[in-house]
Amino acid sequence: MNEVLFFVSVVFYLVAVIGMYKLFGKTGLYVFTAFSTILANIQVCKCVDIFGVSTTAGNVLYAATFLITDILSEKHGKKSARKAVWIGLSVTILWIIGTQGTLHLTPNASDWITPALEQVFGLVPRVAISSLIGYALSQSIDVAIYHFIWDKCGHTEKYLWLRNNGSTLVSQLVDTVVFTTLAFWGSYPTKVFISILLTTYLFKAIVALLDTPFAYIARKITPVEETE
Repeated sequence: MNEVLFFVSVVFYLVAVIGMYKLFGKTGLYVFTAFSTILANIQVCKCVDIFGVSTTAGNVLYAATFLITDILSEKHGKKSARKAVWIGLSVTILWIIGTQGTLHLTPNASDWITPALEQVFGLVPRVAISSLIGYALSQSIDVAIYHFIWDKCGHTEKYLWLRNNGSTLVSQLVDTVVFTTLAFWGSYPTKVFISILLTTYLFKAIVALLDTPFAYIARKITPVEETE
């Protein structure tokens, strides 16, 4: 069942990115960045088995954010792509502060959800800060490599696949190593940790390769706001 949900979620999130761009232009991509930053930081707390190996949930949604920066780089330039990165970082900081503030509120006698919030939000500082560092490094690298390939090969559709995959596969590797080590080292047995590290990158790489057709679709899209 997890395998089916994995591929369904890949299609769903990539289509959602394209849909948000078509309907709302750059604003839609910025909103999706904020949404994915919050939800992925919750999903990643859950450990699952896919194709018989251990990994964390949230890989697909997080990987979709690299399609966002690639679309912004391709259609609107480096400045717009970097704005998405800064939005993601800002939302993560607000997420950390907000969740920890919630935990410090004293519940009343009829409250029943605090133990569950403590279990989830209690992981937030380490997970979110690890995500913050990994996100900042990887997304900055993604934008830099994308435009490096652009400068070397030219801004033509012919080399869009190279810009898209070259930048994302390298930056995803950096993100996976940094985030997984900071967030989970010591929390799982070494064998499980290594499995999570390798499979996390594998699943992110699969999403990166599968998002290439969506990058070509986005290149041809004229957002609704630009036709009004």
